[in-house]
Amino acid sequence: MLMNKVALIGAGMTRFHHSLHKDKSSRELFVEAFLECLDSVDKSISHKDIDALFISATASEFFEHQSHIACLLSDWTGLNPIPATRIEAACASSSAALEIGVFAIASGMYDIVLVGGVEKMTTLEVDEMTYALMSGLDHPYECILGVSNPGLYAMMANAYFEKYDSSWEELTSISIKNHHNASMNPKAHFQSEIMDIAKKISQKKGLKFDNEMDFLKSPTNPYIAHPLRLFDCSPVSDGASAILLASSKKAKKFTDTPVYVTGLGHTSGTMSLHDRRDLTSIPASVEAGNRAYKMAKIESKDIDFAMVHDCFTPAEIIATEDLGFFPRGEGGKAAIEGRTRINGEKSINTDGGLKAKGHPIAATGTAMSYEVWKQLRGEADKRQVNNAEIGLIHNVGASGGTAIVQIFRR
Repeated sequence: MLMNKVALIGAGMTRFHHSLHKDKSSRELFVEAFLECLDSVDKSISHKDIDALFISATASEFFEHQSHIACLLSDWTGLNPIPATRIEAACASSSAALEIGVFAIASGMYDIVLVGGVEKMTTLEVDEMTYALMSGLDHPYECILGVSNPGLYAMMANAYFEKYDSSWEELTSISIKNHHNASMNPKAHFQSEIMDIAKKISQKKGLKFDNEMDFLKSPTNPYIAHPLRLFDCSPVSDGASAILLASSKKAKKFTDTPVYVTGLGHTSGTMSLHDRRDLTSIPASVEAGNRAYKMAKIESKDIDFAMVHDCFTPAEIIATEDLGFFPRGEGGKAAIEGRTRINGEKSINTDGGLKAKGHPIAATGTAMSYEVWKQLRGEADKRQVNNAEIGLIHNVGASGGTAIVQIFRR
């Protein structure tokens, strides 16, 4: 249990995209997210109110040849001389930063903390970027054999298909749903439905697609790592996100609608797939979820909506089962049946998920929290979940070496 209650009092993020930010550095992107975060505080807040910064930039040494980035961002946001610390846990980095920010406030050390993440990925060509992301895997056992992130999740997908007698068609429901949700999200990388994209391509290339499946099964959606095709993969995006945390006592000074952190689960697991007994689950996710539920004193059935780590479409199916939303082998069927749509049985990835919102690695975790902040305050516009009271985020580092689950309550 936390010694002191901790609340979200502000949230901001850039749009995630591959070309809109090509002339901006990571520091400029984070400043943009930070300024929106400040503006989102209902009763205003000053730089001088912020006690510490916990920031994530997973692979800035690769992308911008820049380390020691925490103090750089503290300087650019005008927060010097507060302590600034960089946190790294692969794709789960900014969720780890948020957790540490919560601990720092709950301990009584600080009253108000800024947490967030930023990644400028498009500085590299695709092969160089792939190599950079592989640094989060087990290098001697996976990377030097040529296995990349898509390859690992392709193995997980194939294992799932075989164990549960399912098929790639289940994955398409994830992509179609998440593109639909992202089409209503002004911060998303993709803001078009799958069929809208298909129509643009058909006009350009003189092709005809009668429906989404026609398009997704066509050569215009090529294989990346069988059975995963292009639209099963999250895009390469630049972006930043930021969250302001405060003690419950201080939160009341800044907002009448705080969002409280009620459950935290952070676990590590076997980093390499070759050591896992079952490729159809991420054990670290199961344990992180159980710990978060226990701390929040709830069960999986109590969650109204969740942002889960869908870097590849099979990851969403596995996550919804690992978190107890659906029985084993039923996650894909639930998606096909529409049970994970907004205001379905369990609303999943209302913001479009990593698949369509985008995945600037270190910015992802606090971007998930940004969506929870919007939903629990009733500010998610067309993608608003009715009567949302409890939201969950699930953020995974690489193929499951780290898993973080956080639960928030209105």
